[in-house]
Amino acid sequence: MQLHWHRDDLRVADNLALSTATDRAAERGPVAPVFVFDDDVLAHGSPNRVAFMLDALSQLREAYRDRGSDLLVRHGDPREVLPALATELGAVSVTWAEGYSGLANERDAAVRQRLDAVDVARESVTDALHHEPGSITTNDGDPYSVYTYFWKKWRDRPKADPVDAPEAGALADAADLPDPEPLPTLADLGFAEPTATIQPAGTEAARDRVTAFCDGPVYDYAERRDYPADGCTSRLSADLKWGTIGIREVYEETAAAADLADSESDRESVQEFQSQLAWREFYHHVLFFNPEVVSANYKEYEHPIEWRNDPAELQAWKDGETGYPIVDAGMRQLREEGYMHNRVRMIVASFLTKDLLVDWREGYAHFREHLVDHDTANDNGGWQWAASTGTDAQPYFRIFNPMTQGERYDPDAEYITEYVPELRDADPSLIHGWHEASELMREQGAPEYARPIVDHGERREQALAMFKSARGEE
Repeated sequence: MQLHWHRDDLRVADNLALSTATDRAAERGPVAPVFVFDDDVLAHGSPNRVAFMLDALSQLREAYRDRGSDLLVRHGDPREVLPALATELGAVSVTWAEGYSGLANERDAAVRQRLDAVDVARESVTDALHHEPGSITTNDGDPYSVYTYFWKKWRDRPKADPVDAPEAGALADAADLPDPEPLPTLADLGFAEPTATIQPAGTEAARDRVTAFCDGPVYDYAERRDYPADGCTSRLSADLKWGTIGIREVYEETAAAADLADSESDRESVQEFQSQLAWREFYHHVLFFNPEVVSANYKEYEHPIEWRNDPAELQAWKDGETGYPIVDAGMRQLREEGYMHNRVRMIVASFLTKDLLVDWREGYAHFREHLVDHDTANDNGGWQWAASTGTDAQPYFRIFNPMTQGERYDPDAEYITEYVPELRDADPSLIHGWHEASELMREQGAPEYARPIVDHGERREQALAMFKSARGEE
């Protein structure tokens, strides 16, 4: 018998690590799948993410039961659980999909040592990325720190085809496995019920999202992806984070959409979406080679950045009560759905770091608490990009104007008024001019909505001075 250790690969189809094991079933025996609730990982969890994970695990268990097998569930330290389970079942090997964070690398190295000690073979497989860290480098062999050059090589590299789900005969028969333990509840794991409405998890739901996106919106993606009211995004971020669908399957669907495109602009739009998949991999490569970026600036400044970190302003940002409509809409969408549109993520991150002068780590921690799709590499990369501290980040002097951003990308205030009900009776011109409207206009148009907590122009100048000081220019 063999074990396959599921982590962020909660699917049976297009799972390279699982397929690696089942392809050897004739030689090493059938595969028993297992998921371990690891307290070190759960310590970084949140109700929204754990709720999505439990839903995905429920769907995964059903997929195995449909094939006459079952998903084993354990709770504890994988360094102890996996060797013990392998010994109990007489397993000769364990496979898993590679992780790229510092925590994953440290844990996996320890698991390998423990398995070696009980004479159990082990193999980790690149599964969540098309191209593993170290496979796309500069001509000198160094990892890229500039996305554009990474993208050109990523785009031109062949992409592997999806692999099939395992045949039932390659999986351990449920009758040969220990009696199944029920999946724990959120309360069992120490989490409250989420207040956000979480989208359905599992491969079937992910495939529905891929199909819906590739049947039409993907052709408008390049032009309309920055407009949050349009719904012209895939909503696949949580599926890719938890691996409820394989990256090869997603790419294959987009390639098929490109082949069916009616025009060159439609094909370019598909490629624009594929470039977002490449951004995801770029940030995973950055994290792999620079694990310290989780808590440290990637970019070094001559002096520490003197963040203002006002607690009241930070709380207003978290609550969606800043008086800047597009910022507040984004923060409330995050609270209500455990999700935020990508353009709006950039706007709220810029506002926190450049208008409120709050350390990006505060924003990263808040996103980690609420986002269903929180991924260490992607979230860290995005926050450090906005804060001008990351790899290939926006220059410190490029500061989003939140009012201009709202007017440009939500001109009719459809997105804003969906999440900020206090503004639903207000004219879009008042909403986009809220920062300079008179008190009488505010009282007449939206008396319950917050007044701006800062002056953007003043804070912009303070932000420039803060970064110049960090650079040693003043």
